Amino acid sequence: MRNMDHAVKGFVNAIKATEEYQDYSQEKNKVKQFPELKAQLDEFRRRNYELQSSDDAELEKIEQLERDYSALRENPLVEDFLAAELAFCRLMQEVNLQVTDSLDFE
Repeated sequence: MRNMDHAVKGFVNAIKATEEYQDYSQEKNKVKQFPELKAQLDEFRRRNYELQSSDDAELEKIEQLERDYSALRENPLVEDFLAAELAFCRLMQEVNLQVTDSLDFE
């Protein structure tokens, strides 16, 4: 298990060294400087996640969410954070796919 712990720490450090993680971390820290903005952003992300995860993710509901938060999304700080978060999430999805494919995990 000691070898696995060492490997995991190295793996995590490699992820932290990526441009995607660095950008995400930097943008997250910028947003944290504005607690009210962060709260609004967290609420948008929560509602978006719930909508995307539900069985009734209708186009109308998605469009309504976009309308409800259009002013928030116009803030460059919010847009930069969301873009960095998306890039990091995509990186993590690719990493997960590579790991599971390499392990022949079904």
